[in-house]
Amino acid sequence: MNRIFTLTVNPVVDKNTTIPGLVPHKKIGCTEPVYYSGGGGINVSRAINNLGGKSIAIHFSGGRTGIHLQELLSNQEIEHYVIDLMGTTRENLSVFDTATDLYYRFGLPGPIVNENEWQKGLNLIERSLNKNDFLVASGKLTSGIPDEYYMMVGEIAKRKKAKFILDTKGEALKHAIKTDIFLFKPNLAELASLYGNKMLSNKMLEESAKDFMATHNCEIMAVSLGRRGALLVTADILEYIPAPIVHEKNTIGAGDSMLAGMLLKAQAGHTPKTMIQYGVASGAAATLKRGTQLCQKEDVEKIYHWLKLNVPVK
Repeated sequence: MNRIFTLTVNPVVDKNTTIPGLVPHKKIGCTEPVYYSGGGGINVSRAINNLGGKSIAIHFSGGRTGIHLQELLSNQEIEHYVIDLMGTTRENLSVFDTATDLYYRFGLPGPIVNENEWQKGLNLIERSLNKNDFLVASGKLTSGIPDEYYMMVGEIAKRKKAKFILDTKGEALKHAIKTDIFLFKPNLAELASLYGNKMLSNKMLEESAKDFMATHNCEIMAVSLGRRGALLVTADILEYIPAPIVHEKNTIGAGDSMLAGMLLKAQAGHTPKTMIQYGVASGAAATLKRGTQLCQKEDVEKIYHWLKLNVPVK
């Protein structure tokens, strides 16, 4: 079976804790922290692992936090290839306030990556990819990495006849869409930004989606619409895939879980409609858990089964 690679150039160790109430100017007691490996591509690999699949996580890593990150991945038995950095991998803090049921997330900046280091990442990808493998470029860049980096990654996938999957934002996105894409997963705001808008109405969304597919080398686009589900767009399909109503506890990692679900169905040779429906189920399942636990297979299968019975694809 064709392999799934994920690329994370700005990974993170997520530290999760809870407090009994947020009060200024006082020391607040926290529960014992729980640590998770994170960052766009790594989250996709973790979600794939949760769903019973396998992937190889390519990631940058530096300092003590980088060592901790590698330990977390190894403990989950997620195969990973490391590009060593002089700088230190970042750490995020997520705090759940039990008094208000509110989440607070504190994100620290990533390390500065020099040209020699990011070039090693490209070389590793070049050596690793085979024909028809899947390569996921997901998450934001960090200081020192050029905005064109994901475009360079996509060009490697193109040369190797691998399938490039894109999930990023900002200037990196504007460059990356110039290469060939198998699966593009923007959210509404990211797609809007490509057309100079902050948001899109339903009509503008469909027009923008059609225009994008007509003007870019993209096989499948899945526009994430949050609680509304997703819009599936191919050369001959434009269809909304609704999401079920669930009791959301947070939305952290929902997009990464959605992408993981889609990839597993793509790897198994399913149609784009089945891919997106399973992806929507995976994204919805991720919202059932607090923190950065991502989707769990039991929840995904229940939601997917419900969707197939109640909202069958056309």
